[in-house]
Amino acid sequence: MPEPRSALTFAQLAHELHEQGGLEETIELLLDSAPALVGTDCASILLLRHGRLVESGPRTAEIADKADRLQVDLGEGPAFVAVREEHSVLVKDSALDSRWAHWGPSVAGLGLHSALSVRLWTSKHTLGALTFYASRPHAFDVDEVAIAEIIGRHASVALAAARQEESLSQAIDARKLVGQAQGILMERYDLDDAQAFDVLRRYSQTTNTKLNEVARELVSTRRLPEL
Repeated sequence: MPEPRSALTFAQLAHELHEQGGLEETIELLLDSAPALVGTDCASILLLRHGRLVESGPRTAEIADKADRLQVDLGEGPAFVAVREEHSVLVKDSALDSRWAHWGPSVAGLGLHSALSVRLWTSKHTLGALTFYASRPHAFDVDEVAIAEIIGRHASVALAAARQEESLSQAIDARKLVGQAQGILMERYDLDDAQAFDVLRRYSQTTNTKLNEVARELVSTRRLPEL
């Protein structure tokens, strides 16, 4: 059983998560810090993108990476249930758990016999699932589940903020790129800004390419994509 954790410990983790520079950095810090707080071996995150759970990118434990990849490849496991049914999912002994015919025995074969998946969510979105893994069966008691869920709530807020900031940054970059492309067309063909934007838009529609990608090619090559 882990040592009792004070509110100050969780507040410090929340602060550090919000101080990270982006989504990947936030995930990496979480996966580095969270297992020790819960008293388990390792942790991993699967993110929900376009309605599907996918691997998050940063990893701190190879064995957790393998366990999550099995979830994604097999389409089953506690993270899927946590996201779908909106509650934490406890695996007491993966070798004996009958809920997942393929994932359970495969994870037990990796040497991971306990798991706990906590849904990551805000009031508007489900972000994915944070899964803790342990080598021994029956590794999570009521207190450890509660600690994992507290960490999950702090992580959800930090990850949502990091994702929003990343999206805003990408949107700003895309607008700058389109503006540069408009400037090239305006100078080369004596167009106004509306006419230049219409050229980019028509190329985007004709080639079935995103507008910012058309702009990126024009800025980098000084040529419009071939129709």
